[in-house]
Amino acid sequence: MVHSKRETCRGCNSKHLHRFLELGPQPLANSFLASEEEFANEAKFPLDVYFCESCSLVQLLDVIDPAVLFRNYIYVTGTSDTIARHNKGYASTVVDFLNLTKDSLVVEVASNDGSLLKCYQDQGVKTLGIEPAVNIAEMARSKGVETINEFFNLDTAKKIRESHGAADAVVGNNVFAHVDQTRDFLQGGKYLLKSNGLVIIEIPYLGEFMKRLEYDTVYHEHLCYFSITALIRLCDEVGMSIVRVDHVPVHGGSIRMYAGSEEHYPEHSREVLNSAGNEVKDGLTSLATYMKFAEDVEHQRKAIYELLSGLKEQGKTVAGYGAPAKGNTQLNFCDIDTKLLPYTVDKSPLKIGLFTPGMHIPVKPVSTLLEDQPDYVLILAWNFADEIMGQQQEYRRRGGKFIIPLPEPKIV
Repeated sequence: MVHSKRETCRGCNSKHLHRFLELGPQPLANSFLASEEEFANEAKFPLDVYFCESCSLVQLLDVIDPAVLFRNYIYVTGTSDTIARHNKGYASTVVDFLNLTKDSLVVEVASNDGSLLKCYQDQGVKTLGIEPAVNIAEMARSKGVETINEFFNLDTAKKIRESHGAADAVVGNNVFAHVDQTRDFLQGGKYLLKSNGLVIIEIPYLGEFMKRLEYDTVYHEHLCYFSITALIRLCDEVGMSIVRVDHVPVHGGSIRMYAGSEEHYPEHSREVLNSAGNEVKDGLTSLATYMKFAEDVEHQRKAIYELLSGLKEQGKTVAGYGAPAKGNTQLNFCDIDTKLLPYTVDKSPLKIGLFTPGMHIPVKPVSTLLEDQPDYVLILAWNFADEIMGQQQEYRRRGGKFIIPLPEPKIV
């Protein structure tokens, strides 16, 4: 079955779930199309967001078979300079915090093309990747990163511990939000660790999601949107304590959670508990906050459509930059089609020549911007806006302008 629907919260099994945001039936955000012949048979699924009153976890209840989403994947971490710098600093932080040596082992779940693990290798640390996408796992192996082509869960963890030994750190970058069985995932990480090891998970932060109106980061791959409050509850469920949380700017504002077994780390740190207390003050445990968020989303939807329509009426030309999953959520929700956005450009060779899901925007090489010199460029990959604008100085010198869509559309 490709599509199923949960009836209970994946964090605490509660049925006290409230739908607060409806983004409509949408195609899978990374299911790009190769030709116009595929348009008519494109599948769409509900994209609704719920808030759990019991544990404050924000989540989707509509679940797509992970084999459909991830066995053949087109998002590659190695294409961004921003992520490359982030990965280098990330690895150094973990190596220093855990005093890792050449005898240490770091296991990364959803290791993609091995870009992060290469940073650990550069510091002399042994690594192992676990990556479900067949094509991406092969890319990692070609770089010299040992990679197991599997989904991660408790059963996988048991096999890896038997074959490779216990890990000093189990790292997950932007994968925990993709997981339906969140407790099984954490149990797997805990099982794989040495007694004093840590599960280190980096995920987009719900606080930034709300503050910056990042509704376009909602798509079927992203099942959960985490606050520290919800993470504490989840870790309690599996016998883990959160010893540290770092706030990092990547992907529109993320947090990096360090959690270990209660046997070695008996309590959540004071700083972590204080952060959860601040979330209560900020309204992240209140349904009313999310209802207001939905109103603001509707306002942004109208504003971006009116801006692009107005530019078209003035005879201005607009192109997109980036073909990220988040962009496809926004394009579909806001009904931005090829009449308003004739094409978008992207650096990834895996996407060039394809059509975006739903709105069927052609994806072209980045060089097209200087060939066409459109009047405006809508930055769909807004989390890399500074990098993109820095790389497009010649486009700007010729008079081109950029549109950043969130939280309010603005021209820069």
